[in-house]
Order: sequence, then structure tokens, then C-alpha cells
Amino acid sequence: MIETRTFLCEVERRDDEKHGRVIEGRPIVFGQRTDLGFCEEDILPGAVSDEAMKDVRFLVNHNIDMIPLARSRNNNENSTMQLMVDDEGVSMRADLDIERNRTAAELDSAVERGDVSGMSFMFTVDGEEWEGLDSDYPVRHITKIGQIFEVSAVTWPAYEQTSINARSLDSVKASLDSAKEALESARRSEELRRQIIERSETLCSKKD
Repeated sequence: MIETRTFLCEVERRDDEKHGRVIEGRPIVFGQRTDLGFCEEDILPGAVSDEAMKDVRFLVNHNIDMIPLARSRNNNENSTMQLMVDDEGVSMRADLDIERNRTAAELDSAVERGDVSGMSFMFTVDGEEWEGLDSDYPVRHITKIGQIFEVSAVTWPAYEQTSINARSLDSVKASLDSAKEALESARRSEELRRQIIERSETLCSKKD
């Protein structure tokens, strides 16, 4: 299942002697609870490996039909985007070609003006732990991200925004549906585990 998560963060632009015009931000934050409406979720430190960042595109508003503004291929120094894991999460630096790419120039202007201040990423989950499955509002701890497909600068850095464009809204709905499915799957597994334990205890008591 492909999911997306969005964070309000500082997105900055600057001129770099080596890379030219640069956009910097933090698309992934560790240990920050996200309210999904039916549960809370956080991404644990150690959840992101080098393998998960093998080939990542930099987009705007998750528009997968657009030409990427930058790309991290094997996250090497020759890539136009670099992703760095630290104690707080994953930060990024993307080199923008504002001279020949109109979208890059528009994003550069929007970030400079403070009109764009959020980042988001599209990913798959390979490991998770649930807390409080018996409650009405459990917590999902993501322990391992399988793959990061893209990171985006986003106009609306929160799920509850209602003015978000229809394409992005569909993406958010699909992401939440995926998280709901993960929750229901975890609850079914927990219920099955309890049934097995209860049957084992019943058999043991009959033998006694």
C-alpha cells in the first residue's frame, strides 16, 4: 500500500556556490504524532534506511504527471537531490534549474515569499507496531519504511484542509484508507491471537 504523510516545516531557498539555487526542507519527521482522525501515528527513528531512499523524485503537490524538479538516484553526490537521515528525521536538498524550468522558478518564488511551507512524502510501510488496539484511538508506530517514491513541496501541509485540489484530495483519501486497512488488519490479528491464547488456556484447564 502506498501512503502519504504531510508535515508543516521550514522550507528554505538559498544560493549555493556549487549547486546554484537550492531548496531545503524536512519531508520526514521522527517521533511526531500525526492525527489521522481514527488513530495517531508516528515514524520511529531507524525506520528509514538507505535502501528506502534508492530512487526518489522531488515534485510539487504529489503531481506524478509532472517532470521531476530534482531526483535522488542512489542518493549519491551527483544526484540533483540529496536525502540525509539524522536524529530528527530526513532532510533534503534539491538543486533547482530556475533558468530553464518554469515550475522550478515558480516554486522558488513561492518558497521565498513564504507561500509554500510544507513538505510531504509518498511511501510504503514494511514494519509497524500498534499500541492500544482495544481503544477507540490507537497509535500506529511505523518501524520500517519500505520505499520512498517521492517527496513534495505542498501548498496545504495538513490533512484537514478542505480547499486542497481534487487530485491531492484523492491521494489523501487513498492514504487514509490504507492506514485504516492496516488498523483493521492489526485488530484482526490481535483478536486471532487472543482466541488462540484462550483456546490454549481452555485446553490446559481441561487437562488439569
